[in-house]
Amino acid sequence: MQSSSNGLYFISIGLSDEKDMSIKALENAKKCDLLFVEFYTTKLNTTKERLEKLIRKSIKDLSREELEEKYQKIILDEAKTKKVGLLVGGDCFVATTHLALRVEAIKQNIPIKVIHGSSIISAIGETGLHLQKFGPFVTIPFPEKTKGKLPESVYNILLENKKRGLHTLCLLDVVAEEKKYITVREALNILLELEKERQERVLNEDTEVIVFSNAGGKNSSVVFDKVKNLLKKNFEKPVIIIIPGILHFTEREFLESNLLN
Repeated sequence: MQSSSNGLYFISIGLSDEKDMSIKALENAKKCDLLFVEFYTTKLNTTKERLEKLIRKSIKDLSREELEEKYQKIILDEAKTKKVGLLVGGDCFVATTHLALRVEAIKQNIPIKVIHGSSIISAIGETGLHLQKFGPFVTIPFPEKTKGKLPESVYNILLENKKRGLHTLCLLDVVAEEKKYITVREALNILLELEKERQERVLNEDTEVIVFSNAGGKNSSVVFDKVKNLLKKNFEKPVIIIIPGILHFTEREFLESNLLN
């Protein structure tokens, strides 16, 4: 790909802001003829303008519709004759949207290059939980997107992880175009409301869960507490919730010592 005059570059920005870009990511972004960025799959503490200042190139901000429905004309057609870079928060292939775009590029014989970066999937190690004890992760959606009910698939993953003693990473929904982000309080209330309709319970007000906020930022925070107490608190964004499975004694030791600091 390096010697090619065209292709699609998937460039990971990293976890928090433009300063998380690796040297490799920055070098490859500067090589591109066209640069795009999307902010809807990951909440970042940066802006298009700050990225443009760092890379010293003009960047187009893509909406969800442009990336998921109009990608052929906007991205792939251009990548057939130019070097096109897509800047992605976190790591470029955590979101399935980018995987789908990669598949389409391969089908059309468009050369691709991937530059990985830090993401919430690796950063959750900061909570003290063992990464090998995580099951599949889920996204808690805004109720209006799902007619007020949590999708059956999400509930099934939560329940299956609990049965197996595995931790569940819960990402919180984002509508970037409206600058709308689901809060910890809203997400926990969605899960509690769901419990009223189920015989098998995932959590209740006395369940201990973990809230990890501003990962990779200056003031990252790990809070381990009961649901009823977390409902009373506000957390800095971006934020995720972890519903723990069976805690190893070293995991609990870390979480409880973190709580005392």
